[in-house]
Amino acid sequence: MPRLTKRTVDQIAPGPVEMVHWDAELRGFGVRVWPSGRKVYLVMSRVKGRLRRITIGPHGPITAEKARIRAHELISEAKAGRDPAKELDQARAAPTAKGLGERFLKEHVTLRCKPSTQAEYKRSVELFINPKIGTRKVTDIERKDIAELHHGLSHIPYQANRTLGVLSKMFNLAEVWGLRPDGSNPCLHVKKYVEQKRERFLDVKEFAALGKSLREVERDSSETQSAVDAIRLLMLTGCRLGEIVTLQWAHVDIKTRELRLPDSKTGAKIVHFGKTAADVLQGIEKLDDNPYVITGKKPGSHLTDLQHPWRRIRARAKLDEVRIHDLRHSYASGALALGEGLPMIGKLLGHTQVQTTARYAHLANDPVKTAGGKVSDMIGAAMLGKTAKRKGRGSLKASNRASSSTRKRAVGQRRALMSTSGPTPAAPVQEH
Repeated sequence: MPRLTKRTVDQIAPGPVEMVHWDAELRGFGVRVWPSGRKVYLVMSRVKGRLRRITIGPHGPITAEKARIRAHELISEAKAGRDPAKELDQARAAPTAKGLGERFLKEHVTLRCKPSTQAEYKRSVELFINPKIGTRKVTDIERKDIAELHHGLSHIPYQANRTLGVLSKMFNLAEVWGLRPDGSNPCLHVKKYVEQKRERFLDVKEFAALGKSLREVERDSSETQSAVDAIRLLMLTGCRLGEIVTLQWAHVDIKTRELRLPDSKTGAKIVHFGKTAADVLQGIEKLDDNPYVITGKKPGSHLTDLQHPWRRIRARAKLDEVRIHDLRHSYASGALALGEGLPMIGKLLGHTQVQTTARYAHLANDPVKTAGGKVSDMIGAAMLGKTAKRKGRGSLKASNRASSSTRKRAVGQRRALMSTSGPTPAAPVQEH
């Protein structure tokens, strides 16, 4: 057969049986002709000793020259050790993004994530991923598709970033499951949106207003007692919402004032509480047929909806912008106001990472800001020729006593630290 061109292929007459006509110049490149007259370009090559045949496309929509160029590319790939036919088979058999999402939820999320995380992942897959790319093949999805989906959620940046995280995990698993080549995650380099952290801390007056609102709804029975008890415990323990509404009496030890939670966002932990929280717990009625502290309407269940009661209660206190989770932040800020350090705050809240507690660092700097302001004002007064007010002798003595006490406390802490960390290592010998 001569060189395959448009003219020569057009001139090939179909025979009684299917036949392949090979090109005279490019070995392995040919055209298959059916008795019906249909003509399709193909290429045949060996990959690691195995003969592979790949269809390029039909004559007409694809010209002979374009088919030749593609055939040359496929033959070169085969000589380099790649198997184009296998890749094409994998692409045809690849599931859609919707199918990948279903497998992700069934084989990964259900087995490895907590119920609240499972619900959030399922919501992202069903509401934000499937409607956009659910019908696309996993192998066809590119970075631009992910970037477009992420940009489409720019009006809700928090949800956009959470959805991007779910997609990234899905495509990492697609590589593990052999559905995509290694290192091909299309979420790579798609930059997340900047999130404005919502931090709201209640002051003493706001705590008082909220307490008054709770007493009012308790008196007029406009809210369930379970909702009132739950909010009080959230305020007094710094726990997360899920930790309180799912709290069981078996995990409560009022004598030692401990909540021994078998599971939480960061695993098992112990929550210590004070007398006020103990009084709240002792005032809650225990039901024989219900293991939960914060009971729901159905027998044996816990409260499932605190958001609606919370919105009505906070409205009474004129704290419309305060979220339930802000009670946890306020608990931490209260501890800082009492002089507790960030490590202790982390232990109280059950944080396992220092970075999580670091969000409260700016609150711990308040005393430093106050001291810095006083020094600055004193120097500024001197620069303007004004005489700064001097402390009285009594105040000075009190200040000196406080400084001495602080120094003694620091020395004691240092000695305690040295005693628990083992003997002081010997100084290194300097070499001359």
